Amino acid sequence: MRGHRYSRWDGTQQGFDVDADSILAELNDELVYHGDVSAALKRMMQQGFSDRDGRHVAGLRELLERLREERRRTEEQYDLGGVYSEIAEQLGDVVATEQRALDELEGEADRSGDTRRKEVTGGHVADRRSELALLPDDLAGQVRALQRYDFTSTEARERFEDLLERLRQEVIQSYLDQAADALGEMNPAERQRLREALDRLNRMIEQRERGEALDPGFEQFMSEFGDFFPGDAESLEELLEQLAERMAATSAMLASMSPAQRAQLGQLMDELLGDMDISWQVNRLAGNLRSMFPDLSWERRVDFSGAEAPSLSEASDAFARLSELDQLEQLMAGVPQPGALAEVDLDRVRELLGKEAASSLHELQRLSRRLEEAGVVEQREARLELTPRGLRHIGQRALADLFSRLEKDRFGGHELALRGSGHERTELTKPYEYGEPFNLNIERTIRNAIGRGGAGTPVRLRPDDFEVDQTEHLTKVATVLLLDLSLSMPLRENFLAAKKVALALHSLISSRFPRDYLGIVGFSELAREIRPQDLPEVSWDFVYGTNMQHALLLARRLLSRHSGTKQIVMITDGEPTAHILEGGGVFFNYPPVRSTVDATLVEVLRCTRERIRLDTFALDAIGHLREFVEKITQLNGGRAFFTTPETLGEYVLVDFIEHRRSARRPA
Repeated sequence: MRGHRYSRWDGTQQGFDVDADSILAELNDELVYHGDVSAALKRMMQQGFSDRDGRHVAGLRELLERLREERRRTEEQYDLGGVYSEIAEQLGDVVATEQRALDELEGEADRSGDTRRKEVTGGHVADRRSELALLPDDLAGQVRALQRYDFTSTEARERFEDLLERLRQEVIQSYLDQAADALGEMNPAERQRLREALDRLNRMIEQRERGEALDPGFEQFMSEFGDFFPGDAESLEELLEQLAERMAATSAMLASMSPAQRAQLGQLMDELLGDMDISWQVNRLAGNLRSMFPDLSWERRVDFSGAEAPSLSEASDAFARLSELDQLEQLMAGVPQPGALAEVDLDRVRELLGKEAASSLHELQRLSRRLEEAGVVEQREARLELTPRGLRHIGQRALADLFSRLEKDRFGGHELALRGSGHERTELTKPYEYGEPFNLNIERTIRNAIGRGGAGTPVRLRPDDFEVDQTEHLTKVATVLLLDLSLSMPLRENFLAAKKVALALHSLISSRFPRDYLGIVGFSELAREIRPQDLPEVSWDFVYGTNMQHALLLARRLLSRHSGTKQIVMITDGEPTAHILEGGGVFFNYPPVRSTVDATLVEVLRCTRERIRLDTFALDAIGHLREFVEKITQLNGGRAFFTTPETLGEYVLVDFIEHRRSARRPA
């Protein structure tokens, strides 16, 4: 027995998957119009979509806008000069605290009335004030001098030591990210381990550059010093890339400051690292990483416009965040297809842009894979193409869309009222009559006998117990659809409706009338046969010319291979402007000339003599086009429909069904 556990949804669990049907439903018009699965998927990926439950899945355009908004928010949050100002202010507070303590000490000596105490205290206070007055202007110099200074105030000394400890932590964090957390209180033993870790790491980089075996190996290095590098790196290359991105962020932070601020902070950071005896190793590592990853934004300048003063580590974090946003933007802006999004770290996207963005990106990643798993598309020569199942799905959707617009009582199904001797069984039976084919229905016959004689064996049959299956008369209908692919079709916004009709007609015939034949001919300057499996990828031709004559000629040849009722359905929005010359060349002229019109009408007459009915569906028919279509109708006896893209499908399907009904005759 399979067990199931249920819990309250907290927004992080995956649920209500976007299935292949939902994706194809969104892709349908794009796919029909452009005929390119990869291009349609890419447009869907850019625009986003809604899943079958109506939930919005953000597209790349929306995600890129969120990303750029996050970048703007970060840049408008901080005042980068505040890094320098905050440290200078905190050092100033330490000095002010010491000054107040000196003032209090001098005041107490004055109030004591003890001349000797007053004299000694005065000398001490004067010496300390002299040292404080001579403090350098730069931050590194102040830190260096205060480290040698003998504080009178216990509070000032503790505040200075706390500040130094925090700055050391922030400097380490600005260069090595989370290593400062692993160092804890930065005791001498941990500092020695960090020095050794950096030295080993630098030696491994240099061994790698020389092509030598790593000593120690990466696994041994991480087992000893992995607590300094908690980024879950699985290889030396991955660890170095993480460190390089962090050091590049700190370098960009310094590059974005004014020259004076950059000089002072750089000196201060060197002073603090030197104080821990790791300055040389950090600079050595930075140099190695610059050589390995020169394309990172080491000297990138960013203009911050906010008011918040960040700490050193917060400023480095902001630059690291901006760098990650830039990398994510480059990846999403240039992605050629959904599969390329697999490289995106969804956990990091969740941290940068939120869980909704990560969820949308996850769905975008799986678009093509879902279609492949559903068997509706497949990879062929590095591009996605529809499978036969996908073709059926698109056709059935087009058919369902057109049928949904029709009134239910405009036409029925495929059944005939005439019963009797035929070829296809129906679900109905009837009492046998002498002279009919003996298509005995055993179940109904035995039931009749038992109903008459009661249960038990043997079952005795009488002639009036016999019941036979009813059959239908079927007549094969061969149809060729002529689809105008000239440039005027998309320019007049007629192409999508026409192609949907072609897909729907193919789906209707292949699913409901499998004995029938449907041929498809596309025509512009020349005509060509289109295989049904190629229909979804058909697009218009970037040429001028409407060669109905050649299209009708090809249609006649296709229909000559079939028996039964024959018909041609032509969808067009233009007059005949091209025809085939006797030598095989193509003649084109706009507006139409008499020779092209006559050549086309000759083909219409040939269709008529071969008892091929021609129904013409004219889009945007005005003036000469209407007159020409009416002339075709007079010569052939078929019908003309002057319609619009919105009603084209209804006209074609109703006409096809009604014509097929009228074509049936008893066998």
